[in-house]
Amino acid sequence: MPMYQNGDVEPAVKALEARQDEIMRKLYELKAAVEGLAKTVTTPDADLDLTVGGSLSPNSHSSTLFAGTADLDTLLGKDPGALRDIVINANPAHPPLTLLVLHGLLCQRYQVLSTVHTHSSVSGVPPQLLSCLGPGHADSYIRQRFQLGFTLIWKDVPKLQMKFSVQNMCTIEGEANVARFLFRLLAPYPSDPALATLVDSWVDTAFFQLAEGGAKERAAVLRAFNAALGRDPWLAGPELSLADIACYCCALQSGSVSSAPANVQRWLKACDNLGHFRPIKPLLR
Repeated sequence: MPMYQNGDVEPAVKALEARQDEIMRKLYELKAAVEGLAKTVTTPDADLDLTVGGSLSPNSHSSTLFAGTADLDTLLGKDPGALRDIVINANPAHPPLTLLVLHGLLCQRYQVLSTVHTHSSVSGVPPQLLSCLGPGHADSYIRQRFQLGFTLIWKDVPKLQMKFSVQNMCTIEGEANVARFLFRLLAPYPSDPALATLVDSWVDTAFFQLAEGGAKERAAVLRAFNAALGRDPWLAGPELSLADIACYCCALQSGSVSSAPANVQRWLKACDNLGHFRPIKPLLR
């Protein structure tokens, strides 16, 4: 290596080394992007146009909201050497607010590599949707650092789709069903059949009546909310559940909250105070 007599490295050599380091960094990023898309190349989603970035939320801010962390190996299976990547296709005309809230909770529990892409079937995706999973992380090319991958693809699809393993798993369709899948990575579903049925009922109510229903249906749902919240602080009992997450997101997305009765208003404020719903607020403006 060329040096001056005093032992210092020549500036031109230093510049060359810095350039080589930058090239290697970009090669690692490219490798990470290729590996991240490896699970989608066997599907029609292979022609992705834009990689927006990856994000990491450390376990140091782990949420204590849901007790009993789920075992990823038990739920998703062991796959040594490969990142377990959840791939979701969503239409930008209907952002999946519930899934974005659950993504934030997953990031508080696990090391999650989060990436947003756009598919060639859509154009002009708003900036807030391209950054909806948070900022990119400098170590996103070191995939072995992460426990879970969360890949969101904005695509022109009639119904939200999710695949975890393109080889062994059928597509899960519908935001409600995907939300149930993701929630199980946070906490077990209620062991009490009656409570589990109640949670499922509220989730279906959120997506089929609040999100898709007319004004009369929405008013009826708000009355049902009000009655339930007069008995308990949350829709399915004394603790926050998937029912609250789904119903809160659908209520805000449908624009039904301005005329909500007293118990529902109190519940909405309680949800706001938790902070878990903060990331979706820019998408509602």
